[in-house]
Amino acid sequence: MKIVIAPDSFKECLAAEDVAEAMARGVRTAAPRAEVVTVPMADGGEGTVRALVAATGGELRLARVAGPWGEPVDAEFGLLGDGKTAAIEMAAASGLPLVPRDRRDPTRTTTFGTGELISAALDAEAERLILGIGGSATVDGGAGMAQALGARLLDAAGEPLGRGGGALARLARIDVSAMDSRLADVRCEVACDVDNPLAGPRGAARVYGPQKGATPAMIEQLDEALAHFADIAERDLGVHVRDVPGAGAAGGLGAGLMAFLGARLVPGVELVINAVGLEEKLRDADLVLVGEGRMDEQTAYGKVPVGVARLAAAMGVPAVAIVGSLGEGFEAVRGEGIVACFCILDRPMSLEEAFERARDLLARAAEEVTRLFVIRNP
Repeated sequence: MKIVIAPDSFKECLAAEDVAEAMARGVRTAAPRAEVVTVPMADGGEGTVRALVAATGGELRLARVAGPWGEPVDAEFGLLGDGKTAAIEMAAASGLPLVPRDRRDPTRTTTFGTGELISAALDAEAERLILGIGGSATVDGGAGMAQALGARLLDAAGEPLGRGGGALARLARIDVSAMDSRLADVRCEVACDVDNPLAGPRGAARVYGPQKGATPAMIEQLDEALAHFADIAERDLGVHVRDVPGAGAAGGLGAGLMAFLGARLVPGVELVINAVGLEEKLRDADLVLVGEGRMDEQTAYGKVPVGVARLAAAMGVPAVAIVGSLGEGFEAVRGEGIVACFCILDRPMSLEEAFERARDLLARAAEEVTRLFVIRNP
């Protein structure tokens, strides 16, 4: 019997690899002779780097880079098991949690540190980049990222622009002649699960600016600056990004990665599934266990458990979900390949107690699910 364990993290509680290991402990208790394959999963957001490293036998690296305000931060990235693929979360360098609430100003915060992380990955001889771009503190269209990699964004006087989205209003010319030459040989894929364009009513500034600290006046300023940036990028780089779905992700970093790195935007779950080789690991499997902290109607819109279950169903493998809690509308996942859902809580308890006992609760739930499965499939 072969059982594959492919959960997402339990947010603010356990990383995906910890969830997978706890489930595996329960499975092995119930079925000691089963082949158990753990594949920690993610969707491009928080935890993606660690999940990819754990699933591929890679290693974590640390780089000192510029934070959203330019201050030094230690940011983690991963070199995957193939030794040629680097995984980066932009939030590690340019994320909202790095900026105190009273300093949030997306007209001035920058993705420069994300560009430095990309440079660190190139120093590690990466030939492929996987970028998760959720949780940004920035609305600079990826300008800072490009500047860190050698692009020159110049004003009408030929002077380099300062950092931050507000400076893009003064952009007159883009010069990429001095960009890191190693980028020409690198394939870049971006985990992106939104379809917002760069500018306009559904653009980066109007939709996501407020959560990054933008006032109504800042939103107008940033939206105009991003539209202007799109015009200059199309003229100088020959790349149209203004209306491309996903260009507005991460404050326009999606657009910047397309314009400067030729990146391809891919649904996050799909990207991770391919990166960890999940299809091959599901081959000949009898059961796959998926999971996340809270399962509700939103899960059916393509979150990790459903992404895994859809692939498993196509291969004839049943998927069972083991989750921290079941919310309203969770039943929708049953139409997406998940045949049953189980909550790990064994009695009423506080959130603090649930977090503290999470590993043991996961192991016990996985053990019971496996015992039932073994009875039906001796």
